Amino acid sequence: MQTPDWKYPGKVLFSSLLFVLAGTAAGHAFDINAGVTKESGPFDLFKFGFKAYKNGQKQEAVEAYRYAAEKGHTGSRWALANMYADGDGVVEDDFEAFKIYAEIASQGVEPGSEDTGFFVNALLALAGYYRKGIPGSPVKIDLAQARQLYFQVASTFGVPEAQFQLARMMLSGEGGKTSIQQAKKWLNLARKSGHPGAMAVFGNLIFQEGQSARGLAFMTAALDKCSPSDCLWMQDLQEQAFSLASEDDRRVAIALAPEIYHQPE
Repeated sequence: MQTPDWKYPGKVLFSSLLFVLAGTAAGHAFDINAGVTKESGPFDLFKFGFKAYKNGQKQEAVEAYRYAAEKGHTGSRWALANMYADGDGVVEDDFEAFKIYAEIASQGVEPGSEDTGFFVNALLALAGYYRKGIPGSPVKIDLAQARQLYFQVASTFGVPEAQFQLARMMLSGEGGKTSIQQAKKWLNLARKSGHPGAMAVFGNLIFQEGQSARGLAFMTAALDKCSPSDCLWMQDLQEQAFSLASEDDRRVAIALAPEIYHQPE
């Protein structure tokens, strides 16, 4: 279930939760012969829906997830929201996805709960929606709300993607004051966790501050880990810096880049 990064960029961080929770469910059609009905328990329905989805039986997956969601199963709600956001097995409906994510977020989460990943991901999804808005729906652009949600996930749960998005909003003054120093703090935390985007932007900032070799090294290292959707803008940053750097700084940066992920401050 892939989706544009702005919708819920942290989803990939929690996709493994489905595999852990689903276990070894049977992969038959959603009927009485499968041993699972709408009266089954929410976890059994969830397991069935997960296996059905993996087998390409998306209508059965949606049906099972809906029944499980109605019985309060958070993982099923999350999976169903993803399918609506992606138009995956259902007609794409961002507002429907938004409502389900909002339900998950409104429930909160107990410390150490197995639902923590779903809760955090729902907050990230909502932040993305508030940042862009949903055309034709009551959900309008609310940058202050998006920034607050990213801050909550970045500070409480330490999720690198939230730290990165929060830093970007701080750099551009979206939803609040511009703060380069605060942005650098969040970027530094995210890049220490190996976030390529944070590494590239952090490198660009310190390059502009005069740390040419080190900044270029960060940008160069980020290119080795970038996702296809992000490589282009990272490459543009790196190439621009490379063209401005001295020959000595280029050599130092190239030498530092392979070890940059292991460096502290």
